[in-house]
Amino acid sequence: MKGVLAIGFTPRQEKIIEIVQTAGPISGEQIADKLNVTRAALRSDLAILTMSGIIDARPKVGYFYTGKSTLGMLAEEIGRICVRDVQSVPVVVPTNTSAYETIVTMFLEDVGTVFVTENGLLAGAVSRKDLLKVAMAGNDLQKMPVKVIMTPLPKIIFTTPEEPVIVAAKKIIENEVDSLPVVRNSQDTASKGYEIVGRLTKTNITRLLVELGEGKRR
Repeated sequence: MKGVLAIGFTPRQEKIIEIVQTAGPISGEQIADKLNVTRAALRSDLAILTMSGIIDARPKVGYFYTGKSTLGMLAEEIGRICVRDVQSVPVVVPTNTSAYETIVTMFLEDVGTVFVTENGLLAGAVSRKDLLKVAMAGNDLQKMPVKVIMTPLPKIIFTTPEEPVIVAAKKIIENEVDSLPVVRNSQDTASKGYEIVGRLTKTNITRLLVELGEGKRR
């Protein structure tokens, strides 16, 4: 109970948790009798405890103890979500695309990173920072192919559709990148490499947290 009470419930709410934990399932009327108050007096307390996830209620059964906080339930929910559930469509250009065309694509699609492919497989990635560097150096962007300035495949951090989104999110934080390509092994046995099937961005993760907070993924 110490971990539960550390959340900061009122003394009466703590007493309700104790009653439900030891006597549940139990009705609201029975809880009120044990506390010598009316059922109506407990309405807000029971609502808060139910919303927090510490206790739950079922029709014709009553209140029962779960031992889970809202934070714990949120972590549990996120742990079940895979990258494929939140990924978005990747923005891709072939290796022979010019740096200028890549910049145009980047701004038209409103993304911070464009992924580069060769023969349909992931070959590299180019960011706004990469393009800004070559532009400031006075290069002819229309003649420079994107493959010259891209980060090559061996240095790219990627994720897969089946990877838990929490693991992929840690990769974004630890490697200080804006997005990850979502890849799978090439379906063509003659070709070794990765097909890019999506992208995972900070926006995807933020949207997921908002949806969880609003209860849209329950």
